[in-house]
Amino acid sequence: MEMAKSPLLELQGLGKRFGALQVLDDVSLTLQAGEVHCLLGENGAGKSTLCNLIFGVHAPDAGAMRLSGQPYRPTRPADALEHGIAMVHQHFSLVPDVSVVDNLLLGQSRGLLRRAECAARMRELGARYGMSLDPFARISDLSVGERQRVEIVKCLMREPRLLVLDEPTAVLLPEEIQALLQVCEKVAAQGCGVVLVTHKLAEIRRVARRATVLRGGRIAARSEAPARDLDLLVRAMIQRDLVDPNETVPAAPVRTGPATGEEVPAPALMVDGLTVRDAQGMTRLDKFTVLLAPGEIVGVAGVEGNGQVELAGVLSGLMPATEGRFFASGNELTGQSPKAITAAGVGIVPEDRHASGCVSAMSVAENMLLNRLADYRRWGLLDRAALRRDAQELMRTYDVRAAGPDAAFSGLSGGNQQKAVLARELTTPGLRFLMAAQPTRGLDVGAVEAVYGHIVGACQRGAGVLLISSELDELLKVAHRIIVLYRGRIMGQCEAHASQRERIGAWMAGHTQ
Repeated sequence: MEMAKSPLLELQGLGKRFGALQVLDDVSLTLQAGEVHCLLGENGAGKSTLCNLIFGVHAPDAGAMRLSGQPYRPTRPADALEHGIAMVHQHFSLVPDVSVVDNLLLGQSRGLLRRAECAARMRELGARYGMSLDPFARISDLSVGERQRVEIVKCLMREPRLLVLDEPTAVLLPEEIQALLQVCEKVAAQGCGVVLVTHKLAEIRRVARRATVLRGGRIAARSEAPARDLDLLVRAMIQRDLVDPNETVPAAPVRTGPATGEEVPAPALMVDGLTVRDAQGMTRLDKFTVLLAPGEIVGVAGVEGNGQVELAGVLSGLMPATEGRFFASGNELTGQSPKAITAAGVGIVPEDRHASGCVSAMSVAENMLLNRLADYRRWGLLDRAALRRDAQELMRTYDVRAAGPDAAFSGLSGGNQQKAVLARELTTPGLRFLMAAQPTRGLDVGAVEAVYGHIVGACQRGAGVLLISSELDELLKVAHRIIVLYRGRIMGQCEAHASQRERIGAWMAGHTQ
């Protein structure tokens, strides 16, 4: 009688502790060759830590791993790579000042660099999987979504037998997500095992053969039929039902104008002809103009790379405008520093929290109160007791999960880092205007619901919100109006309503109607 084939990967009773925090406890699961296994859980549930144990970034404190029936004890990522395991991390591991092809050759080539050969291989993989890239583009010139594609192609070039993807779709556009899910299906069909960490239910329904839910570092649920068991998986993940199974975000509040004779307040944001040209003279943002009223949420939609980064950069004081001006509550802020913009009652949630949203070497408390550390100075010293107390309160309100306010910010999961940045910006003293770029990127379904609840709350308190997002469904549910950017120009704007989806899609593709 033929022996049953061993699972590709077996995890038996894995445990991992960081200081006083037990991140994983008695975690066991199996992965078969040719299977896409989805790993679910709230932000901070231990998903990334589990992936890092598989990839050799950390060693487990308890339990064992087996690969194709043999003991597997990686002590570093190089060991995992030698065993045919590749991983796409939640945060990029690319060198920004060199080309795509040079990034792919790092650590994989000795002697002469065979750039032409690598570029040809890239193009072949891009054609096969629908993830085309310019091999000789510099990483720093690529959009966030394009950088993620580089990470994925880098893994595919190794032809792994096990591919670990830690929230790879968090930074991708809808069409890019579909391409990536096709990648998962294709590599699985070739016998590769795939571990996919995701929060998006549509992705689970599309590709998962099996699914496992982590909660608080332990297995909370398993499913052999994830598409059928989605409601059960969500309940196991967040310990409650979503407010509405068909609605992951609260509806936008209804705005009313001032009463007759009442003074009309200054616009929360007035942008007049903002234009940005790059070092080569190419126009990246072209005469962007908008009026945003207090208590209004305006969504900015568009395929990434169409001026959103430049718009956010100018409004946050991180990028100079070539032409044009902008005002917040009547105060001109054109060309002002980020510190001055914050002091004017402007909150900024940047797209790339690592580059411009936090100081990863500082504590959670210091990052969450970074915009008002001066308030905690006493005779030149920082009142750390008060800092910890107020940070702890923010952590409770915004569900930021960490060992404590003194924990290193770098030790938080990506989703908890995002929630911490959002908490800081939403509590900006005298908040009048909030610019949020991709605020729910990398968040689980429960956290998305909570984030938009906080944003809507700020709107109801009178703040105007400019919401830049590639998640059109979210914009349609939470915004009052939607503006569409295409090649740096406003293609059109309309009421945020599901009936406008086709019209918005045409604008995003560059078609006028």
